[in-house]
Amino acid sequence: MGNRTKFPKVFWVANSIEVLERFAYYGIYMSFGIYLGELGFSKGDLGVIQSIFLALSYLIPLFSGTFADRYGFKKMLIISYMAYLPAILLLILTQTFSGIALTMLTIGFAAGIFKPLISSTIRATTDSTNKTLGFGIFYQMVNLGASVGPIVMGKLRGWSWDYVFYTAAATVGLMFIITLLFYNEPERELEGVTLKKKFRDMGEALSDIKFLSFLVLLGVFFWLPFWAFFNVLAVYINDYLDTASLYESVRMVLGTGITRFISSQDSGVWRINAEAISHTGYIIIVFQLAISRIFEKRGAISSFLFGLVVAASGFVVLGLSVTMASGLVFLGVFLFAVGEMISAPRIQEYIMWIAPKEKAGLYMGTNFLATFIGAVLSGLYTWLMGIYEASGHPEYIMYTLTVHILIGLLAIYLFIRRVGEFQERTE
Repeated sequence: MGNRTKFPKVFWVANSIEVLERFAYYGIYMSFGIYLGELGFSKGDLGVIQSIFLALSYLIPLFSGTFADRYGFKKMLIISYMAYLPAILLLILTQTFSGIALTMLTIGFAAGIFKPLISSTIRATTDSTNKTLGFGIFYQMVNLGASVGPIVMGKLRGWSWDYVFYTAAATVGLMFIITLLFYNEPERELEGVTLKKKFRDMGEALSDIKFLSFLVLLGVFFWLPFWAFFNVLAVYINDYLDTASLYESVRMVLGTGITRFISSQDSGVWRINAEAISHTGYIIIVFQLAISRIFEKRGAISSFLFGLVVAASGFVVLGLSVTMASGLVFLGVFLFAVGEMISAPRIQEYIMWIAPKEKAGLYMGTNFLATFIGAVLSGLYTWLMGIYEASGHPEYIMYTLTVHILIGLLAIYLFIRRVGEFQERTE
């Protein structure tokens, strides 16, 4: 590819900022359930905060993208940091439910402002010769930050939770400095779309009852269990699995040095940090390209449904990890990650290609509805995990999620059979 356009400086600056933001965001998010549990709050309390936190994270981008178009990416980035930084520092000062809820909602608000800005920068700094590579690099940066953040923060909270929040705040401070000194507004064509017009256009797309129904099905039966996985797993591992035996299992494979980096010592016993192994980022970094190549020639819907089956099998294995062997958690996470790698890219690609070419961006914008539905309902599963815990069977949460996905698979299959598949466009 000798004719590939060279990436400008701001492309690399933006990717650096993305790594740091995902490091701070997921470092706090993946540890948060454990933190709230140590403060004595119920899983119902946790579920309420998680739902609103995720809802804001995925609703605010609908507005922030339009404001970025009007005022510029750099100004909106700085505004997001001004919300991020004090909210993170306030976590050090408050331990009341209302105080913690407010700070986490502010972090969700800041993340929502930030979310579309870097991906839009990548889009503005790539062209037809380098866009695939450019977005591939961006996607890897997202997963790199999301993988390293929980590992580092898990280690730090073994010493003090304050270290977690100070580190996240320092990371945002570094993002601010990089943005101020090195981020130059990329040249781009401004859409000039007002919020009023954006809502009107989205209303037009959602007036298609078939398409709207499909988005609701995706929200309830794909995005809801997807977010529930990330909401409950770190707490599930920390509270219900033998993390000391997990430490020994990992040590036998990776050696003492690496294993101790992702573990903490508690009363003289080394235990694996739950947040270090309760996400899929590191698996996606290694396997996404291979999975994409395997399924790229297969139908989008058939691939999506198969991915749901694989994800459901991951939940079954995670349930068995409580009653059979803690080490099964690694297989469970891997299976869910494979299901995610199959399903998530294909369903988003499908929505893009069923849209008329001139409305592809509009249809992808309406996809936020499905994500939002899943996010806002996901806290219900955290609450339900507390109910199962009280009954002495916390593993039931994983079996319930399995049934949820399988019902969803059947519902989506019957929907497609009854009303027909959407027609994918070739251009």
